[in-house]
Amino acid sequence: MKKQIMMLVTVLLAAFTSNADEGMWTLNNFPAAKVKSKYGVNIDKNWLQHAMLSSARIAGGCSASFVSENGLIMTNHHCAHSCIEQLSTGSKDYVATGFYAKKLKDEVKCPEIEINKLVEITDVTKQVQDATKNLADKEFNEKLKATNSKIEKECSKGSDQLRCEVVSLYRGGQYHLYRYQRYQDVRLVFAPEFATAFFGGDPDNFNFPRYDLDVSFLRAYENGAPLKTKDYFRWSRNGPQENDLSFVVGNPGSTSRLMTVADLKFLREHTMLDSLLSQSELRGFLNEFAKRGPEQKRIVNGHIFGIENSLKARKGRHAVLMDSKFMDEKIKAEKKFRDKVNANPKLKKLYGDAWDEVEAAYKNQMKIYYELDAIERNSLGSRLYGIARNLVRATTEMAKPNEVRYFEFTDARIPQLKQGLLSAAPIYDELEIAMMEYALIKVREKLGPDHAMVKKMLGMKSPEEVAKELIKGTKLRDVKVREALFNGGRKAIEASNDPMIKYFLMIDPEARKLRDYYEENVEAKLKRAGEKIAKAQFAIFGDTTYPNATFSMRISYGQVKGWDENGKSVKPFTDFDGAFGRHTGREPFALPESWLDAKSKLNGKTSLNFSSTNDIIGGNSGSPVINKDAEIIGLVFDGNIQSLGGDYGYDEKLNRAVSVSSNGMMEALKQIYSADRIVNEISESASLP
Repeated sequence: MKKQIMMLVTVLLAAFTSNADEGMWTLNNFPAAKVKSKYGVNIDKNWLQHAMLSSARIAGGCSASFVSENGLIMTNHHCAHSCIEQLSTGSKDYVATGFYAKKLKDEVKCPEIEINKLVEITDVTKQVQDATKNLADKEFNEKLKATNSKIEKECSKGSDQLRCEVVSLYRGGQYHLYRYQRYQDVRLVFAPEFATAFFGGDPDNFNFPRYDLDVSFLRAYENGAPLKTKDYFRWSRNGPQENDLSFVVGNPGSTSRLMTVADLKFLREHTMLDSLLSQSELRGFLNEFAKRGPEQKRIVNGHIFGIENSLKARKGRHAVLMDSKFMDEKIKAEKKFRDKVNANPKLKKLYGDAWDEVEAAYKNQMKIYYELDAIERNSLGSRLYGIARNLVRATTEMAKPNEVRYFEFTDARIPQLKQGLLSAAPIYDELEIAMMEYALIKVREKLGPDHAMVKKMLGMKSPEEVAKELIKGTKLRDVKVREALFNGGRKAIEASNDPMIKYFLMIDPEARKLRDYYEENVEAKLKRAGEKIAKAQFAIFGDTTYPNATFSMRISYGQVKGWDENGKSVKPFTDFDGAFGRHTGREPFALPESWLDAKSKLNGKTSLNFSSTNDIIGGNSGSPVINKDAEIIGLVFDGNIQSLGGDYGYDEKLNRAVSVSSNGMMEALKQIYSADRIVNEISESASLP
């Protein structure tokens, strides 16, 4: 691992001078001229518009794409995992056995998945910056939020079918309004077994070669019928070929490439480190819970998968931040930039103090750091507690004008909030109690037994007693109870005798104080300083680069290509024969029975996974990989170990996206799962043989 981390650092240091095909570009600022010059391919506005309308976002944090005119959606298995798990029971475990709706009527609604289809991007920079011009930190932040909320509300026009978001780019240098079509009737069509979707488990995660069929198919419905759409990606006849030009259209979550040294130091010394420690402990707790029995293992497996994936990614990123060479280069680059700003009297006056403001913001955050994390940002491991929190907060915030609410309760976000609040997804009391007890123990450990809020949260009882009383006593597992409280507003909340509601009402005043302090003294300073730094960058370097990722639609370009590592060539493709060669019959290298039974029917040389130089990060999971003709050649599901440094920089020599091959998906659907309905729908849309 140490050698791999040193390679990450080498990659990032090279990125400072690299002219590689890097970048997570907005679709309205794509470097078409550069692509045409290098590859001879013309990517025009019509191509980009089609790519935008054929792609999608899963509101919970993944990407997806439309692959037929009847609303068929392709994404990763791990992106649809929550739906698959929520539809499962002890007797029908679709995570283990897979799911296939042989007929349209067999497609089952996902309790909580929302699909967003981006339909329009509008530059609202002038409107936002004019509204916040010359305002100090607190006033700046309040006016910024109010202006954004107003723009979003005017955009959606009160329609639950539209979702509008003002996206901050270049840390506030630009603001774009993204208008989405929202689909909340999303149904599960197909998912393979978890054993093949995550074949190789944690040992193979962020590594290559890989042999995963990490794919699921969903369908968007409108007015009770499959969505009709003219824009969707056709399936490529040839699939991915080595050195092919490839594009990834998706929603990368966040990157830190434009962060200041102060930002990176705070990540390294506090945020990232504390997260690593807490997640490591939680993983151990969850693994012990899974040993209680088969049902306990089933209901906690999704949590374990998420924690392990996050841990491995954070370890790699933290190791980069700990490397003195990397940080020295960032310090030098920042000093060079600041020297240029300070050498210009006008720029110095306008922007010279921005970096000091960032440092001041983090000093303020440290005053409430542990309390903020333990009290305001803590779901206490319980879905029922989270529901109580959202009910209390929503009924309070929605009574206020839209422009002054907490952002998650603005009109633009209420439909998704309601979908979660009124979801019929199963809640497991044993897991709820165990998780809440564990979380309360950690709150006491973090703040100390004499802290006033710890005394309020526990009283004279143990964490176990509090968790049992709250989980067993609450009625919030009943969707009708939640709906009545939501519709009843603040009066219904205050009149409620539900113990979980009363518990959060007790916590809420202190939690709000912490949040308000953070927004006024930390968030406000960071946003104001970020806008200054962005304007300084534009003044000196122009806006020909790409912004940090913001979980909004981006496109990257690259090639289907392997790489050289430690003197050895890593080939870009794996195949079905390789998967069977890796099969040991023991987890996590145990192929499911469906694969073993179909082995003789499969073309073992068909490509299964492949690597490409496309620039990606978390959130790109489920992104389509398309060729120059905007045809599907793959489905992003991971990156190699070097890609973990992609949060801070990129170099095409080693950074690789890892995808499921379109040929492999089709071979599996035909020969292993006999999923003829999906095969025919895709084939008819693409005129495949």
